[in-house]
Amino acid sequence: MGALVATTPTRAGVATPGAAVAASDTIALALLGTYGVLLEILNGNAATDNMTISDASTTSSGAAAAALVPALTTGTNRIFKITRDMADPTTGNVTITHSVTSTVTYKLYPLG
Repeated sequence: MGALVATTPTRAGVATPGAAVAASDTIALALLGTYGVLLEILNGNAATDNMTISDASTTSSGAAAAALVPALTTGTNRIFKITRDMADPTTGNVTITHSVTSTVTYKLYPLG
């Protein structure tokens, strides 16, 4: 399991080459701040990455939210908004799992 690290954009710009994912990664509550983060997953062409992004939040009706289960096909990327309320209240983490890790990288940006 890997703890994801955020890159904070600057006015002058900052290099963000991306970092390798693990089969199971976490985003700590401390990184989520007030507004959350943007998580970009880049699939570099190994195979489809069937992901799960945990979500401990509740819907407007009070029901438990469903985890996100996107599938990133080869050679594609997707960006997700991860909010503070998605963190598990016990662990303080949002957990992301990947079915493929070879050539799959991430970029994480705080929103505030």
